This record gives sequence, structure tokens and C-alpha cells, in this order.
Amino acid sequence: MDYISVQKAIEKGEGKVKLRGWCYRERGSNAVRFIVMRDSTNIIQCVFVKENIPAELWQDAEKIKMESSFEVEGEIVKNDKAPTNYEIKVEKLKIIDFGEDFPIAKDFSQEFLLDNRHLWLRSRKMTAMLKIRSTVAGAIHKFFRDNGYYEFDAPILQPMQSEGGSTVFEVKYYKDKTFLSQTWQLYAEAAIFSLEKIYNFSPTFRAEKSKTSRHLSEFWMAEMEAAWMELPELIEVAKKEIKFIIAEVLKYNKAELEILKRDYKKFEAMIKKDWPTITYDEALKIIKEKEKINVPWGKDLRTIEEEKLMLHFDTPIVVRNYPREVMAFYKPEDPNKPKTALCMDMLAPEGCGEIIGGSQRDVNVASLIESLKRDGEDPKDYKFYLDLRKYGSVPHSGYGVGVERVVRWICGFDNIKDAIPFPRTMLRFKP
Repeated sequence: MDYISVQKAIEKGEGKVKLRGWCYRERGSNAVRFIVMRDSTNIIQCVFVKENIPAELWQDAEKIKMESSFEVEGEIVKNDKAPTNYEIKVEKLKIIDFGEDFPIAKDFSQEFLLDNRHLWLRSRKMTAMLKIRSTVAGAIHKFFRDNGYYEFDAPILQPMQSEGGSTVFEVKYYKDKTFLSQTWQLYAEAAIFSLEKIYNFSPTFRAEKSKTSRHLSEFWMAEMEAAWMELPELIEVAKKEIKFIIAEVLKYNKAELEILKRDYKKFEAMIKKDWPTITYDEALKIIKEKEKINVPWGKDLRTIEEEKLMLHFDTPIVVRNYPREVMAFYKPEDPNKPKTALCMDMLAPEGCGEIIGGSQRDVNVASLIESLKRDGEDPKDYKFYLDLRKYGSVPHSGYGVGVERVVRWICGFDNIKDAIPFPRTMLRFKP
């Protein structure tokens, strides 16, 4: 008899099965032991009745602690009182490793769980997150490939900043210095003149001195760039992508959403609705009239202001035309709305804030040079980027999806550190 997964055993529902996994929970008496086995698919209760099994098997069952690894063979039967409504009446047991006293139980602090992340990954919460994260990553690849995009890889080591010089990680590069990538974008803009529609999925680094629940120093970003695309079309692509991601999670991860106590019906309703697009000016008006917060025109929206704005929407929204003065150098002025940029952010509800940032790209060399100087950058360091505007330039646009921010929102987590296996922050770079 071959080994099968816990989930396959539950689906089988009756007959003999052979399983292997780890002890998730254990309890019992001098006559009966209940060991809940977990594997990557689910959990199931294994029942050891002393009078029905050999003495050495019972002795081994008594020694099993949390996270001990073992194999069992027995009959699966229905039991509505068991954690997943089925249990194994164990006939054979093989111990793979008697675990030591597991250091994680209930009611440990967030910092303790971060210190022991290598072990906390085994929890049902983290396992559910990892499965949803895997689905999100797969959905991103599928969405773009099915829509005619090519995957394009850019260097992680980059000689210039792209999102703000004060937030780069400097790296010693032989006798010189370079920086860890803040974005794939500048190199992507070179590639669209070859492939036209491209995307990627890669790590990103920001040395932001921030300790908030929304920031990581190393995170994953899914970016896209497309030739001939202007801002209105870019916004629609972004909405379609996030709706597709949610649909894939609903297709494959309803069980994980239930583990995380997320109402998947809310997401089912959400992806059937139209998601609003509003301007920065309209956002300020909503915040002022409905939340009595007066944001001076020209200021970027802070976390609290995004949260207040999203109290009035039950789906993600897109905010476009932020003030150009506070935007990155490559975001052009909107000719129909001076002093604003052809840019957009997508905000998610439930306090999650920005999950996408993007823009049409400035194709005017003089304008780019002026913006670089404004930001204290030397235009000579951007020669290759400026060259792109000199040899057959075309309108083009792109955006980046913060993968952890999307995962955090879907999973309903308070902190973005729970949306990545091993978080890296201003204060944490291990384990």
C-alpha cells in the first residue's frame, strides 16, 4: 500500500490508509491516545487504543510529542467530533524522529515567533499563507503569459537609484559600489522596444527607515511594462490582474481562507463589481467631507489618510493624478491637468492601503533631466535611460504589484511580516 496525503485519506473516507507526517497536537489517557497528524495538505486525528495494539506500539505512541515525525497505517472512519471529521484507527506505527520539546505553544509574542520563524512556518496559519502566496505567484505568471507578455529579467545589482536615493542598499562591487534593485523598471523600459509587453516577478530592496506594519526592507514585486500603453489602459490591466489573482485564490484556496477565518464570499462578490477610479483631488474631497481631515493639496496620502478614504469603498479603488512634484522623476505631467502626474495607485480596503503603484512614463529628455536634477541626481548616471528617448521612443507605461501587500490583504493579516516566509525589516535580518 502506497503512502497518501492526509487530504487524500479524508477524501477516501473509508478503508485502509497509510500516512506520514508530524504531530500537530497530542492528548490522551492511560487507555487511549489521540495524536493529530499534519502534513502539507491537512490534519487528521490518529487514535491509539491500548488494548487493541501491541505493547511496543503503545509505548512509542506515549512518547510522541509535538512535531515528532511518524508513519501510521490503519482504517479511516468518519467521526464528526474529530478536528477534520475523520480519524485513523491506528494498527501500525513507525517513529521517524521523536521530537524534543517544541519551543512554540500558544500565546507567544510576535517577536518570539519571528525569532523562531524557521519553526513557526509549520503552523496552520503560516502554511495557509504559504499556499495562498504560491497561488498568487502562479496567478501573476498565468495572467501575463495568457495576455501575451514575455517574462523579462533585469539585474539585481544596479548602478543608480530609481525610487529615491536615500532608500538604496549600497553594495561593495569589487573596487566600486553599486546598489540593490529598488525596481526592475528602468531596465524594463529598455526591453519594451524589443518585446513590447513584458513582466517579471523578483525581489526588491528598499532601505526605508520605517517600522510600520506595511513596510519590508526586502520584498517581492511583480512588475509589468508595455509599449504603446497609456494611463487609462494601464489602470484597466491592473484591475484585471488583481481580479484574476483573487479568482485563482478562490479556485484553489478556499480551505486556507477558512483556516484564516476569511469570508471568501466577500471576495466572490468583489470580483463581480466594477472597481472605481478617482482622482487625487476627489480623494482629498472625500477625506475632507466625510472624515473631516484636511490634506493640503500637494501632499502625498499617508497611511492614515488612505485608511480613512477606504472606509467608503468595499472594493479596491484606483487613485490617479497625484501631484507631480512628489512623484518619481519618470512620471510625466498630465497635459490636461497641469501640476499632476500621469500616475496611479491601487488601494485595497480593510486598512491595507496601496497594493499597486504605476504610471505612464515620461518620454521627454529635457523634462527627465530637470526632474533628475530636482531629486539631486546626476543625469550622466542615467545615460542609458535617456538614450531610450532618442531612438524611436513611443508612449509606454508600467506598474508594480507589492506581492506581500496583496497576500496580507487576502489573508487578512494585521502585519505585512506575516505575508512573507522570512521577513527582512529595519530591525530584523535573521533567521
